[in-house]
Amino acid sequence: MKKPTRIAAALMAFAAAATMSGCTAADYGNIPDGEDNEIIDQLPDGFDPPSAVLPDVVPPDEQPVQPEQPEEEAPPTVAPPEIEVPKAKTVSYIGVTGDGVNIRSGAGTNYGIKGTAEKSTLYALDGETNGWYKTGYKNKPAYLSAKYCKSVEMEASDNEKIEAVIAEGTKLLGTVYVYGAIRYHDGSGKLLKNFDINEFDCSSLMQYIFYKGAYVNLHLTTRTQIYQGKTVSKSQLKRGDLMFFTNESRKDKVGVERVGHVALYLGDNWILHTASDYAKIEQISAKRWSYFIQGQRIF
Repeated sequence: MKKPTRIAAALMAFAAAATMSGCTAADYGNIPDGEDNEIIDQLPDGFDPPSAVLPDVVPPDEQPVQPEQPEEEAPPTVAPPEIEVPKAKTVSYIGVTGDGVNIRSGAGTNYGIKGTAEKSTLYALDGETNGWYKTGYKNKPAYLSAKYCKSVEMEASDNEKIEAVIAEGTKLLGTVYVYGAIRYHDGSGKLLKNFDINEFDCSSLMQYIFYKGAYVNLHLTTRTQIYQGKTVSKSQLKRGDLMFFTNESRKDKVGVERVGHVALYLGDNWILHTASDYAKIEQISAKRWSYFIQGQRIF
């Protein structure tokens, strides 16, 4: 059976209402399917079918036009915060670019000469005044002309004790080498008489700067200091490690008797030490590398 159209449904509702009021569908004629327009002409004037029986459906062509909703904008893309990688701490040195550069007591050529600096050696950079670099020399302030020097950066250690030990060593650059110099203490921290701040050999220099910088007691000689700390190989060396070498007179000996020299490693192939002339910071030569035995890490 066909589904009644909207008008047919209305007429059916009207017939039902008429029956309730005493009228019958026969009073209005039959309502065949598909003849809604003719039936409308037969409806009595003023007919208003009960709204309760009308379907609550609006034809598609009579649907109210819905206003277009603006498209929702996508939330702005927020870039994740950049993770700031901490920069490695560095320490600055004075790199000497000329040979025999005068080391003066003040920032100017009118000040007295305290010594001379070798080409390609380093000194601590403690400040700059009117074209002069301030540094330490023989345990006193000194100055080098910036005309004959450059600033050299080196990565610093995260260990403050290591930096303190190195700082003590840079104060003594230029101090004369004396074989068998009096040690600062007896190996256990007891200070010795007749110690002279103006003379060191390699092991007494290391003993002094480790005690003054970090209160570490190193033993008296290279052949006893080599047993202190943790042994490290050449590839493991880090800033602040002690480096032990043999030398020309001991290279053919065996065991600990081969040990004849000690230096402090700063990194980038630089060492702070004293060997036959005076305390300095210099590059490790190929010959010295051939004498390398082992490193010892104190911290």
